[in-house]
Amino acid sequence: MTRPRFFTAAEVATHNTATDLWVSFLGKVCDLSPLVTRYAGDPLLLPILESAGTDISCWFDPRTKDVKTFVDPVTNCVRYHTPRGRFLHVPPAGPRSDWDGDIGAPWWADHRYQVGLLSAKTRRIRVVNTLTLQVQPLQVCSEETLEEILQRYLRYNSHARSYTWKHDGEVLDMSRTLSDNHVPDHDQDLEQLGLDPDLYTPAILLYFNDDLTEQ
Repeated sequence: MTRPRFFTAAEVATHNTATDLWVSFLGKVCDLSPLVTRYAGDPLLLPILESAGTDISCWFDPRTKDVKTFVDPVTNCVRYHTPRGRFLHVPPAGPRSDWDGDIGAPWWADHRYQVGLLSAKTRRIRVVNTLTLQVQPLQVCSEETLEEILQRYLRYNSHARSYTWKHDGEVLDMSRTLSDNHVPDHDQDLEQLGLDPDLYTPAILLYFNDDLTEQ
């Protein structure tokens, strides 16, 4: 089974246009760009367009995974709760001739739009190249292995695999997460003390593997 990809909230936020529109909800990250293209011009897209790049978990019931509902005090009927306005695939409050109920799975239950999972905790680290003394701050997902973090770092150093990754003098297991490698996360303690977490980010040290031998 393929391991799901994790995204930070900051990454989701960069996809905030009609042609590149992502949202997150209930821990999922979805690319709704194809949906927007398919229903271009439909006024029911407006709440989705306005929420591009954000988390819309408040639209849904965590228990049912469906849009939140309420009992209409006038009709005593159960209706969908859409304070930002009715959106695509939400049925109207009453019978309408222009509503086709045969839509299949609504977009929020359609797995084709899901591109990954939202990280429960974003972590800040510094990757320090001890050969060049380059320091690269990174925001990573707490669920990611060091190998997946290396993938993020490759854009800054295409030779990252030629280095041994260490923290506090210990070689890191690239198949495990930061926490599993005992790289501390003091964000909560720093927040309670009123200190900026960006000033106290753990450092991952990269040591170049010089495997050249004399001939």
